Amino acid sequence: MERILVVDDSPLQAARLKTILEEEYEIVIAETAEEGLLRVHNENYSLILLDVVMPGMDGFTLLKKLQEEVVTRSVPVILLTSLSDVRNEYQGLVLGAVDYITKPFNPLIVKARVKTHIKLYNYRKLAEQQSMTDQLTGVANRRKYDQHSIIKWHEATRQQIPFSICFFDVDRFKVYNDTFGHPAGDEVLASVAKTISSHLQRSTDFFARYGGEEFVAFLVGDSSDKAFRHLKKIRQAVEDLHIPHDPSVSEWVTVSIGGVTVIPKAGKDYESYLKIADTMLYDAKKFGRNRVVWVDENMKQQLEK
Repeated sequence: MERILVVDDSPLQAARLKTILEEEYEIVIAETAEEGLLRVHNENYSLILLDVVMPGMDGFTLLKKLQEEVVTRSVPVILLTSLSDVRNEYQGLVLGAVDYITKPFNPLIVKARVKTHIKLYNYRKLAEQQSMTDQLTGVANRRKYDQHSIIKWHEATRQQIPFSICFFDVDRFKVYNDTFGHPAGDEVLASVAKTISSHLQRSTDFFARYGGEEFVAFLVGDSSDKAFRHLKKIRQAVEDLHIPHDPSVSEWVTVSIGGVTVIPKAGKDYESYLKIADTMLYDAKKFGRNRVVWVDENMKQQLEK
């Protein structure tokens, strides 16, 4: 069931909207703009019904804040108002509202407009999802990674929790392609991606294809020791697929993994730690491949094998 957030300081008006919509949607009510902003940051909604006139932060101010953040700007907002002059309507539309509903509420109009904008939102979400999925492996693509990584980095910085970045590279993949052909190579990439992804299913995990035979992931909230142990299990799971490699270089298809765990601080650059993770991947290959090389919060290197 689609979730709608109603932000309105009037319990009577909010209850009226809930009565109109609750048969088809899950309705959540926030009585202040501040509460509404907090809910949108922590919960997922398909639509926001936002009152314009509220004490403290008004609807226009909240709308502006929602539009300024990547996480919330895609959620459609319909403004609720008894104001009927063109200036207020113009201001709301300029700030990013998708529509207006005037008070007193007409149930048929409310239902029609809500249904239309939720349908449009789902179309956009589907199109965006398709544009951010790697077609070969089915995991997130580089575009989604570029967007998601910065969002999660800022969240970890704000919350002061560990953030782990790691690179995966299929060992001697060029040799595999030259030996078995590119279609077989594509199957290997899909199988490896599926295996790694199956071990990174928590809401705090993210996994994507970075390019070619290289993948990237980040884990939020895990200590370096926990991340290191988890990545060793993933490396072993790929080896346990027992996909035959060219016997002149390896018995099975394997991956090398390099990563770093850091507690981000304001002013620290995500890209600098991404380079550290890449360097650890290089070391994993230099030390013999099919292993994990990690750097902990104190910049001390941990080696597998």
